[in-house]
Amino acid sequence: MNIGILFSKIRVEEKLLIEEMKKRRNVTLKLIDSRKLIINPEDNLGIDVLLDREIASSKALHVVEMLKNSTVRCINSYDVIRICGDKVFTSRWLSKKGVPTPRIKVAFTKESALEAIEEMGYPVVLKPVDGSWGRLIAKIENKNSALAILEHKSYLSSFYHSIFYLQEYINKPDRDIRVLMIDDEPICASYRKSSDWLTNVSKGATTEECIITPELEKISIMASRAVGGGALAIDIMETSDGFTVNEINCSMEFKGSMHAVKTNIPAIIVDYCLKN
Repeated sequence: MNIGILFSKIRVEEKLLIEEMKKRRNVTLKLIDSRKLIINPEDNLGIDVLLDREIASSKALHVVEMLKNSTVRCINSYDVIRICGDKVFTSRWLSKKGVPTPRIKVAFTKESALEAIEEMGYPVVLKPVDGSWGRLIAKIENKNSALAILEHKSYLSSFYHSIFYLQEYINKPDRDIRVLMIDDEPICASYRKSSDWLTNVSKGATTEECIITPELEKISIMASRAVGGGALAIDIMETSDGFTVNEINCSMEFKGSMHAVKTNIPAIIVDYCLKN
């Protein structure tokens, strides 16, 4: 089978996936660097399966769209990347499918965003609709902070910064949970712990194994089904009322998880690529 890996940067995860694929006698690997890629609507890139490891979901989305007329199986699908690559869409689909998730409001000017914040009550969390690693996320504690942060955001150049995604602040322990999923199957889970309110590994959070309880498995499966399944990283927070799904990563980062669990995550992902 000819498997392509779409990427723009080779990180730890990509190195491990490449090593795993090279072990498989039935796999011919093609590395597809999005920075050099030229594609047309009739192209199939000479592959049977495309594994998306592109950092920029907008680039992945366009590549997968261009492959729609081909027989290439894309992991993940266009619809999954479209939903999970935008926090507004993710929240909408989780809510639509009855998955517990923090309340949000979306506004399109700094004035209406301030009104929304006042309605929600402080503190609130302001996030960019795209992106990861905890970048450009702000916990807004009061009106003075809101005015300053909204003013700054309104001058940022990207189109996405004209969308104000506001999420209720969740009082949680000094950790969250990342569950790695293949369709309806949780393959492992880890706590991400930090003294800061943000628990991203990229910001220094540490990881340790989390036992997958029936309750955790249930909400993880619900979240995966809500966005269309695939190879996903689901970020879950613990509250006094149970679990709530914060975000879903459709190009799962698992470096932190591998420090916490013994599961061979790259092998499971490659097995999924070879399925069907």
